[in-house]
Amino acid sequence: MADPSSYRPKPGQIPDSPGVYKFRDEHRRVIYVGKAKSLRQRLANYFQPLTSLHPRTATMVTTAASVEWTVVSTEVEALQLEYSWIKEYDPRFNVKYRDDKSYPYLAVTMNEEFPRVQVLRGHKKKGVRYFGPYAHAWAIRETVDLMLRVFPVRTCSAGVFRNAASAGRPCLLGYIGKCSAPCVGRVTPEEHRELAEEFSDFMAGRTGTYIRRLEKQMMLAAEDMEYEKAARLRDDIEALRRAMEKSAVVLADATDADLIALAEDELEAAVQIFHVRGGRVRGQRGWVTDKVEAVDTAGLVEHAIQQLYGEESGDTVPKEVLVPALPEDAGAVTAWLSGRRGANVSLRIPQRGDKKDLMETVARNAQQALVLHKTKRASDLTTRSRALEEIAEALDLESAPLRIECFDISHLQGEDVVASMVVFEDGLPRKSEYRRFQIKGFEGQDDVRSMHEVIGRRFRRYLAEKEKTGEWDPEGVVEDPDEAGRPKRFAYPPQLVVVDGGQPQVAAARRALDELGISDIAVCGLAKRLEEVWLPGDDDPVVLPRSSEGLYLLQRVRDTAHDFAIRYQRSKRAKRIRTSPLDAVPGLGDTRKQALIKHFGSVKRLRQATIEQICEVPGMGRKTAEAVVVALAQAAPAAPAVNTATGEIMEDDGGGTA
Repeated sequence: MADPSSYRPKPGQIPDSPGVYKFRDEHRRVIYVGKAKSLRQRLANYFQPLTSLHPRTATMVTTAASVEWTVVSTEVEALQLEYSWIKEYDPRFNVKYRDDKSYPYLAVTMNEEFPRVQVLRGHKKKGVRYFGPYAHAWAIRETVDLMLRVFPVRTCSAGVFRNAASAGRPCLLGYIGKCSAPCVGRVTPEEHRELAEEFSDFMAGRTGTYIRRLEKQMMLAAEDMEYEKAARLRDDIEALRRAMEKSAVVLADATDADLIALAEDELEAAVQIFHVRGGRVRGQRGWVTDKVEAVDTAGLVEHAIQQLYGEESGDTVPKEVLVPALPEDAGAVTAWLSGRRGANVSLRIPQRGDKKDLMETVARNAQQALVLHKTKRASDLTTRSRALEEIAEALDLESAPLRIECFDISHLQGEDVVASMVVFEDGLPRKSEYRRFQIKGFEGQDDVRSMHEVIGRRFRRYLAEKEKTGEWDPEGVVEDPDEAGRPKRFAYPPQLVVVDGGQPQVAAARRALDELGISDIAVCGLAKRLEEVWLPGDDDPVVLPRSSEGLYLLQRVRDTAHDFAIRYQRSKRAKRIRTSPLDAVPGLGDTRKQALIKHFGSVKRLRQATIEQICEVPGMGRKTAEAVVVALAQAAPAAPAVNTATGEIMEDDGGGTA
């Protein structure tokens, strides 16, 4: 791990001008590429104390061993050079979108003497016009089949074209009128190219003008009593309209735009793009990326724009690009897009109307793509097996941890402290065995102490049930439910306990197990900041590769426990506020209710306070304080629970709930 101060340039060496910079590791490999309006100001941000840097940035600068830069004239040149270097060096700390599948495009090979219409995938070629991408190749073929009646463009391969030319006979499509048969000279190369250009214009969205022209020709043919010609033109118009109906109208003003939306979490991001031409959705595509650098939504948008238009031909850049957030250098990105298109491009956030509604649809697709990506990754048996094996190897376990339990603590400024326990078996969640804990022994922001209590309570329950039933027996456990009717799954011990946190939380969990004499259950912690795995008693963490399936599984387990705890904590807080006797005070809103509870600690202490003490709370006037005192005096304390069988008052022992 390098010390950034060892390779920090002297302040006077870095120019105060636009440019692109590269961080290299000790082997001279480029690990990060970035651009800046001012190289001096941007690079200075990387050489702050490590504690003030974003965790991913801190990891990058300690991995690097040197930094170098190239000065350019404008921000647009910096954007172009940054994209070129990212493509060339593939730096490990830069965001890299990867296609979630290989999309088919409808392509017209305008670089050939006789242009051909075909389905293509993969990298795009110069001189070829692309339309799409489409979700399925059959959708392209259906559209082409409808349009060949009106635009009989060649669709055959080069070999079939040569054979037909040498034989002097066209293929079947030539006989049935779905090809103009340039192979046998029925049309000249110029006439065939004009057909291909009309086909491309129609696919690009210029549909209204062409259909109106056909309708006018049909009416003239009918007036001249050329009824066969009029009928043929009528059928052509109907075929084109059927082809158009395959793309729903989403924008009434015949807009040409690309809409980009994102869905992200702490680890990954998914981007979805809708290509709208002539007011219709002509294509859709998406990518998923690991967030290996400290990047916000605006940065992800900029990377997506670079990925989308970096290798595209200029005619694929639309008039409008609609995004959820503007890049930091929005002016430079807009100028870059305009330069690629050869005309002005509008880069903006839709604020209202149909475009905003469509953007919400794209965002929903992005969210579904992210969920689907995670689900596919988690549901694959081979992937899960590899993840468990990687965890066992990294933590030096004797066997793969088939049952993993993860614990997390949640509270709001030390109040309503709760904990969650989630269970994963064979790498999949077992929601029926999730548990929630109320922590009532103390209040305060002491996650370590809370973690010790929760681990102790869970495994004291395990030991108590084990003492009753002997060694764990799945059949015996299922047949012997607890008082609430649930199977006694607490009697089933995990092979691995994961806690949300670093060294202190791991030490607390291990200490709780040691106090109970349990030594055959492994413990580890996963810290959110750098995604490091901590083991009890180790001064240094275990660092799993970011591409590791084992790390992905641990992150999923940790995030599931965190979400489960957050939901429980919020429900408790909402219930406490809703059922508060302060609800009877007129004009006292939730903000001042929470301020009162936070100031006094509980309703019981608030009930004992004087009017003067209540007035000390910010925002509380004397009249409101008097109303609070009256409301609390009128509200009767909650009656204690009574055991109807024995008549004894039941104490709340702060046990777990499910």
